[in-house]
Amino acid sequence: MKKKLTPFIALLIWVPFNTILAQKKLPKTKQQVVQIIDRHSQELIALSDSVWTYAETALRERKSAALLSDYLEQQGFSVERGVAGMPTAFVATYGSGKPVIGVLGEFDALPGLSQQVATERQPRVEGAPGHGCGHNMLGVGALGAALAVKELIEQGKISGTIRYYGTPAEEAVGGKVYMARDGLFNDLDVCFDWHPSQETKANVQSSKALIDFTVEFFGKAAHASADPWNGRSAADALELFNVGVNTLREHIKPSVRIHYVTQYAGDVPNVVPKYAREWIWIRDAQRDGVLEVFERVKDIAKGAALMAGVDYKVTVNGGDFEVLVNRTGGAVLQKNLELLGPISYTPEEIAFAKAIQKATGKPETGMDASIKPLEETRESPNGASTDVGDVSWNVPEIRLGVTTAPKGTPWHSWPVVACGGMSIGHKGMLYAAKAIALTMIDLYQNPQLVKDIRAEFKQRKGDYVYKPFIGDGPPPVPEDMK
Repeated sequence: MKKKLTPFIALLIWVPFNTILAQKKLPKTKQQVVQIIDRHSQELIALSDSVWTYAETALRERKSAALLSDYLEQQGFSVERGVAGMPTAFVATYGSGKPVIGVLGEFDALPGLSQQVATERQPRVEGAPGHGCGHNMLGVGALGAALAVKELIEQGKISGTIRYYGTPAEEAVGGKVYMARDGLFNDLDVCFDWHPSQETKANVQSSKALIDFTVEFFGKAAHASADPWNGRSAADALELFNVGVNTLREHIKPSVRIHYVTQYAGDVPNVVPKYAREWIWIRDAQRDGVLEVFERVKDIAKGAALMAGVDYKVTVNGGDFEVLVNRTGGAVLQKNLELLGPISYTPEEIAFAKAIQKATGKPETGMDASIKPLEETRESPNGASTDVGDVSWNVPEIRLGVTTAPKGTPWHSWPVVACGGMSIGHKGMLYAAKAIALTMIDLYQNPQLVKDIRAEFKQRKGDYVYKPFIGDGPPPVPEDMK
């Protein structure tokens, strides 16, 4: 018969012993931050698990957005819903005056990644979405940081404004781009974001800029055998276009990435296809490089249409700027990571991690608990793109990565979903909330830090005036969500 744990013993198991020791080294206000997040930890875990279960894809995060915005409202935040033309976007605010500090929360899932908390592929619902990028933890971890700061403002320990941004559709549309276009970040002094990762570090590496567009070809149908001369094949144009794009790959910089999928190229072989459509992304280290390649790809589309004798259309769906790095803010965050110390894992969690690594063909090293040193800013960014990039060209952005999955785990895959629904992910989420909140406290208490962070932002941005890739139209909200 198993003995029932007392609440105190259960808390000690949940709160790692080194974290308790680290709290003794923290200034009093920072100790209170950690205590607030620990006190709310079970609520935050429940929120994250609910979002993990909902697993709603881009611009369909109705239940997830409602859950988080309702909770923030219950905690005393003023909430504005449906901002920037997106029903699942919201802004929650508490306090008044300067500084105005924001934190970004995401909560969209990825298609086809439904997964149980298991060390092998076991979908909860076959073919359903899952949180293969950990956004269930991301949105709630950011919320935890905002909640801790709110309570200290409420107690009169610090003064200023805290703002939580509920930002939908990071994976497919880029909700933050529409929010940035509509000026929702313009009055912020500093903004924070974090992302689930395989390592814990202050993130001072940029990302790739991206443009997302569709190429359509419009031809003329005919019988493919009886009178093909009367037809003009849109599928021929699409094939020629792909040949042109793939030939271009030899003549672009190594930093460029081009990916596409054919969405439509006809129904049956005996009809000359009158319509074809391709969805394509171009990435590069900077937006200027993206636009340069984009112009060449548009010429290829025009040439393919001329060769096939059809019409064509290129439509920009969206795009992300590269992240504008802020090392001053990263250095402040780094100090707080070192104050907190690394995350501790139980033998059971390490065994779970190793089983995941075995299942995915990776070395069975377990969890990476170390805190990485503040790295040098690299000339070549990582391979990912994010709409956080657009935010970073409007306000200084301080970025954090926290371990929520085993080292070597394929991202956007079932192992990340599995870890995000259990204690490995929960620990990373709560750690992120603490690290962000502690760094926010530094900024509320030291106005010079805010000035220094903004000074670097202005120096890096120069005289560039932000203009997003998207035009003036509304976000592509699904009809059933309007």
